[in-house]
Amino acid sequence: MRHLLAWTLVAAAATLAAAPTPHPVAADCPRLTTTWYGDNRDHLQQVIDERGTCSGGSRHPVAVFDWDNTVTKNDVTDATLSWALRHDRLLRPARWKDTSAWLTDAAAKTLTQTCGTGAGEPLRTSTNPRCTDEILDIRENGTTASGAPAFAGAWNHRRTVPQYAWVPQLFAGRTPAELTEYARRARAEALAAPVGATRTLGTHTVPAYVRYYTQQRDLIRTLHRAGFDVYIVSAGSEPITEVWSRGVGIDAAHTIAIRSVLDRRGRITVWNQGCGGVPATRGAAIPYIDGKRCWINQEIYGVQGPAAWQRQPWPYRPALAAGDADTDVTFVGDATGAHLVLNRNKPELMCRAHDDTDGRWLVNPMFIDPMPRRPAPYPCSTTAYNAPDGSRRPLLREDGSVVPDQPDSAY
Repeated sequence: MRHLLAWTLVAAAATLAAAPTPHPVAADCPRLTTTWYGDNRDHLQQVIDERGTCSGGSRHPVAVFDWDNTVTKNDVTDATLSWALRHDRLLRPARWKDTSAWLTDAAAKTLTQTCGTGAGEPLRTSTNPRCTDEILDIRENGTTASGAPAFAGAWNHRRTVPQYAWVPQLFAGRTPAELTEYARRARAEALAAPVGATRTLGTHTVPAYVRYYTQQRDLIRTLHRAGFDVYIVSAGSEPITEVWSRGVGIDAAHTIAIRSVLDRRGRITVWNQGCGGVPATRGAAIPYIDGKRCWINQEIYGVQGPAAWQRQPWPYRPALAAGDADTDVTFVGDATGAHLVLNRNKPELMCRAHDDTDGRWLVNPMFIDPMPRRPAPYPCSTTAYNAPDGSRRPLLREDGSVVPDQPDSAY
């Protein structure tokens, strides 16, 4: 249930933007039980105590988590794609150019040459490493195996990235139920593989395992017990993310990811649902950077039209938000109680986190196989900001001042 849809923006404007007056915290308020870096657990517990229903509040506060490498170690959409490639579950499109609005002629030609012809037939990727390599290079790098650009043209780089949108498009012709089953099989396989395991896919070496982070399981469980409505927002495929989110007690209604448009027979198409007044497209408005804010505002708070792209008044923003990459920087920054960041050395997010203008940013090393310390400061003052046109620019604070370069201090 979208629990705040009944609230209107008129009511939002009438609500004071300041934080509510703290209520006395009950002694039996749900407690976090796992170990965190530094004093992060104490800060998270404070948000739970002050915003949760155990403090006497009447509204259900919202917490929002990115999924891949935030709640789990490794990417669950990639794990499902890996399984599908090894079991010939992708269907060959009539024209590769139809799969993405931005796929280049060079990429389409290469895919046709390496993956064969015959629309609607399964791609024999289990025995055709060249086809597998082309798909993986386009997914991972946005280039063909030879290094040629796979995508070209104009798109808003804070609303989408073509290779992210391309993965659900690769499953065109399959049903959501089929994709759900692929995700279940991939999940069982990835959880059974030992930590650190890899496999060869084509000629690529890719992770073979996924793990739920114990700390994030405990945090989500504690938030639920304290009356929070907990959501996932991911730039992965929604049927896949739903399979995994159930493992931490989050249902489909609270899982937001790339939503494919279905045809009349209920099969996945290359079109994705839109957000914030953007209609269905081939990937122009997915949950990516500013797109994650849009999908949160639209699906959780009921904000419709272009206003969904804008930061909302204080009562219409998450109390806690968590992410690990630049794709999460906008919605994590919107949180009013705590901005939780897992350090994967992503410049825009880490610059915001270490600048910590409101004193609410919490940086934590990854819980499994954390990154080593970045030797050079993050380039906040020069190239950290991902601009809509794809350029890299200085990162600015709300007052217009430039964020100075920041050293890596949580690793």
